Amino acid sequence: MSPTLVLSLIAGYFTILIIIALLTSRKATSASFFVANRNVPWYMVAFAMIGTSLSGVSFISVPGMVHAQAWSYMSVVFGYLAGYLVIGTVLLPLYYKLNLVSIYTYLETRFGFWSYKTGAALFLISRAIGAALRLYVVAGVLQVAVFDDLGVPFAVTVAVSILLIYLYTFRGGLKTILWTDTFQTLAMLTSVGISIYLISDELNLGFQQVIQTVRKSEMSQIFFWEWTDSRKFWTQFVSGMFITIVMTGLDQDLMQKNLSCRTLKDAQKNMFWFALILVPVNILFLSLGVLLYQYAAAKGIQLPVNAATGKVIGDDVFPLLATEHFSLFAGIVFILGIIAVTYSSADSALTALTTSFCVDFLTISKYTEAEQSKMRQRTHLMFTVVLVLIILVFRALNNQSLITAVFKAAGYTYGPLLGLFAFGIFTRRQLTDRLVPYMCVWPPVFCYILNANSKAWLGGYEFGFEILLVNGLLTFLGLLAISRPAEVGSAVNPAAAELVS
Repeated sequence: MSPTLVLSLIAGYFTILIIIALLTSRKATSASFFVANRNVPWYMVAFAMIGTSLSGVSFISVPGMVHAQAWSYMSVVFGYLAGYLVIGTVLLPLYYKLNLVSIYTYLETRFGFWSYKTGAALFLISRAIGAALRLYVVAGVLQVAVFDDLGVPFAVTVAVSILLIYLYTFRGGLKTILWTDTFQTLAMLTSVGISIYLISDELNLGFQQVIQTVRKSEMSQIFFWEWTDSRKFWTQFVSGMFITIVMTGLDQDLMQKNLSCRTLKDAQKNMFWFALILVPVNILFLSLGVLLYQYAAAKGIQLPVNAATGKVIGDDVFPLLATEHFSLFAGIVFILGIIAVTYSSADSALTALTTSFCVDFLTISKYTEAEQSKMRQRTHLMFTVVLVLIILVFRALNNQSLITAVFKAAGYTYGPLLGLFAFGIFTRRQLTDRLVPYMCVWPPVFCYILNANSKAWLGGYEFGFEILLVNGLLTFLGLLAISRPAEVGSAVNPAAAELVS
């Protein structure tokens, strides 16, 4: 695939996004940037959220991981369903009751200033890292497919990739993103479906034969029960549930979309339908993974291997096959698919970071609309630069599956958020607010040490995504230690008494 062709695809794709942005960002205000004027149909939000929640990590890592992890990822997906049920029945009613723009305002209402700022800061760190890792995927593919041949440094590839996001989101914000993400989700799902069809055709497999091939493969095993196996069902399921609660329900990015719905009932419809759709979408990704490895075996293709471990590098399998071994058309489909799914996640994250910083730290509502517009755009540009820097650091340090890296990072950064919100929702106790930042710092540090030594300390046990639960529990216990019984009339904010009643 020639660099000129790929650049032409990228240029055409972003032309469409910029046209959408121009049409949807007219007379943009803070209300439209942050919550799209709270007037978006629920079914549009549900569809747009698919691309946002999956990202390029899912597009590449989920198919790539079936060689080592089989279909154990479906255990995590089943846990997602339980997590979305909690979000729809517990968190969304709370957010709509308070009429929030930033969900971290709840922490100020419930506990006070320092709890609020700690929660918002944890989100900014968590989402910036997560968004950067997702963008790293598409930047890496574009580097191999295009810019290496042109002699362009990786840092320039990253900067250009993120600048393109800035250009179509800096004015319209969420109002624009809901339209661009709808388009990009459709492009991504179409790409996956066409990829499966083209690989099946190369292997001379009909529809029924594809189903049988996937089902009979050892790589399609879902359930693992061994205690020392990091793929075991129950830890994957529980981890999936809490990953969803923290990375969706306690995350300004995806909740910002839900808060754009007209009513709580619409937001709940969106959440439950989105959860159901996500299951067959992930089955498509995992089926694609099995077919990729079947294709490589049938064609005698040497897969990329880590020289140090001798293991297949799952994240490189789909890009390698698509850009070097598939037909030209299949390669084009792959490039468009990964661009669509990665940017639908990254543009939303960038807008959420801007929203949280403007609302939670700049208190943007106290300024005039003209001043707010300047503040939003400057903040948007600032986070654009931050994402570039994180990607460059990660490129120097990465040695694992990207989806594993994303969830591990979430385990450390979202754990304190889980503990904070759980303490606020499920207890009536008040906190010594000034001590909250300290209680949210030591659990991630302890969990990092525990995770590094778990095999030696716990009889061979290795933590997977469940490190998030340990982190959240330790935060909860730390908060309990600095808490006191609630007294009538003593809440930091009068509304707090109602929230815990």
